[in-house]
Formats: sequence, structure tokens, C-alpha cells
Amino acid sequence: GKSTIFRIIAGLMEPDSGEVYIEGVKREGLIEDRIDGVSIGMVFQQAALFDSLTVEENVGFLLYQNSKLPRSCIRKLVNEKLDMVGLSGTGDLYPSVLSGGMRKRVSFARAIMSNPDNPKQGTEVLLYDEPTAGLDPIASTVIEDLICHLQSIQGAWGSYAIVTHQDSTIRRTTDRIVFLHQGKLQWQGRISEIDNTDHPLIRQFMSGYLSGPIQVAG
Repeated sequence: GKSTIFRIIAGLMEPDSGEVYIEGVKREGLIEDRIDGVSIGMVFQQAALFDSLTVEENVGFLLYQNSKLPRSCIRKLVNEKLDMVGLSGTGDLYPSVLSGGMRKRVSFARAIMSNPDNPKQGTEVLLYDEPTAGLDPIASTVIEDLICHLQSIQGAWGSYAIVTHQDSTIRRTTDRIVFLHQGKLQWQGRISEIDNTDHPLIRQFMSGYLSGPIQVAG
């Protein structure tokens, strides 16, 4: 359900019921309808890169498809984004030769790409869907550091949200937590509260105990 919520926020799916507001603006229609003018950048769980395109073409996909900028200008913007995520010099590579962590970082660069000729297309909110899934602890730390780094230097968006089950990602990258279980919001609070709450779901989740209200299938 968490990834589904992200897809609804991003405008990739329409909700069956209810409404979504982003910075006070009601989310209307799908992303291709461009009704509400809300710009969302999304990092997908499996990076979702185009394997037939180079890193440069993946990162610059928005501009190649929707802008009239010359290719040389787009390449310069792409290189700036790749430098921001620590991937300078990888523009001519294909996703198939990249490690899992590098693929994730390419998807980060793509998510923060914007059109300088149209400031309204700049990313306002970033969504990270399981950004450290499938990565070893060291690669996860690199991604967590990158999330914090981009938020501190970019300044082009007001908020970001992360779907994650990883303790280190929760503690190192978030200010506020919303805990979903069985399709409902069960708890919310600041990161400083997570170790002190008596909520049984949170206690079980953070401790990893098998016994508790969260039933393990199988």
C-alpha cells in the first residue's frame, strides 16, 4: 500500500476515493494531464532506468522529450546532476554495466532534473520508494548520505518522503515518521519519539520481534 500511495501522490495512479493535497494544492488528474501544475520527482524502488539508453539519456530524458534546449545544453545540465550524485564521467555508460547503488544514484539524478526554461517544471517534492532496497550496508549508507546531501544543497524542493523498512534509513534521513499497517495510518511522530513510544506496532517493528500485533506470514 505504501508504494501505491506514492504512485497516487506522483500522479501515476488515480485514487479510488479521497483527495491528495501537496503544499495546499489539490492533486488532480494524472501526471500527463498536467492540470494542477504540481511537479513531483520520484525515485523508483528498482531505479526504473531505460536499459537501451545511456546514463546521460536517462537523466536527461525529461528535457530530451519536453524541451527545445540544444543537446549541448542538456548534456551540461545532465553532467551537473551526475556530479551532484557522485557519478561524474558516467554519461556514456549503459545501465547494464552499473552496480545496484550506481543505478539508484542515476535515478536520483533523473528525479532532480528540471527545465531551466520553465521554472514551473522544477521539482517541488521528491519521493523515494525503498531507496536502499537490495543494497549492502555500505551502499545503503552512500544512498542515505546522498539523500541528506541533495536536500541540503539543492534547495529546489520543500519536502521529500521515503518509503523504507530499513532502520538506518529511518534514523539517518527522516524528521517525521508515518507508520502504515494493513492499509491504515497507525502511528506518526518525530524520529526522536520512536524509541520512547509504547505503541505495540512500533515496538515490534523496531525490535524485530516475531511475537506481537504484526503477524508474519508462513
